[in-house]
Amino acid sequence: MSAAPAPLLNGLSVDVEDWFQVGAFEKVIDRADWDGIDRRVERNCDAILQMFGDAGVKATFFTLGWVAERHPAMMRRIAGAGHEIASHGWDHARVFTLGEAAFAQDIDRARKVLEDTSGSAVTGYRAPSFSIDVRTPWAHRVLAEQGYAYSSSVAPIVHDHYGWREAPRFAFRPVAGADLIEIPVTTAEVAGRRMAAGGGGFFRLLPYGVSRWAIRQVNAREGRPAAFYFHPWEIDPAQPRMAHAPLRSRLRHYTNLSVMAGKLRRLLGDFQWGRMDDVAAREAARTA
Repeated sequence: MSAAPAPLLNGLSVDVEDWFQVGAFEKVIDRADWDGIDRRVERNCDAILQMFGDAGVKATFFTLGWVAERHPAMMRRIAGAGHEIASHGWDHARVFTLGEAAFAQDIDRARKVLEDTSGSAVTGYRAPSFSIDVRTPWAHRVLAEQGYAYSSSVAPIVHDHYGWREAPRFAFRPVAGADLIEIPVTTAEVAGRRMAAGGGGFFRLLPYGVSRWAIRQVNAREGRPAAFYFHPWEIDPAQPRMAHAPLRSRLRHYTNLSVMAGKLRRLLGDFQWGRMDDVAAREAARTA
């Protein structure tokens, strides 16, 4: 009898931004006020490090340069625990709001601070709010020119905040002649329709069984790794409430915060997880 195939290595990632830096609040909290707001990102990341350590998994921390500059000890702890440090840009500006030159400056600035604070090389990038799409045909080329090995910046769905519906569901090479790999966030297909299944609010809001089913579909039926993400603020039910934010934003941001940590622990035990750079290397070999 032949041995069962080894479980696929799925990509586990944390988008490291604080509770007040999210896209849902970008119109109600001014960037100029950020330094005067209570920061909770370090205590939340320490809790995540403990969770990952208990589960024996490694992950990628896509971190804002703004956060790394203010929390260098946290950056060293993350890297010292064997996790990958990757870029989430400087201050969560969506790529399509920057333009090509400003984007190049943004990712260069962030990378320098991330490498200086963590002591590790940065080869991966995730756009804030998955904001590489049809409006930014130059973005992947800029990443390739700056020597990034991979990006995980595309959401191949339709969404009111982001989405590139026509993009491939799985890893692809977005720049002809370049080594750069793009690993889209995971989606599943139901009755011919594509649904988000890669984490964040979808994981928090929907029953756990939906996410488990979707990842199993991607692993077993498609034979491909999942790319999963969440944010430090999502395990923090005690964070401040923005009463004057739009109702939809408040519902998306605050619903089910109290159950997120428990759901994550189940997820860590149900699948095999690893760093995004390891997944990218395997996908690069597949697409060579």
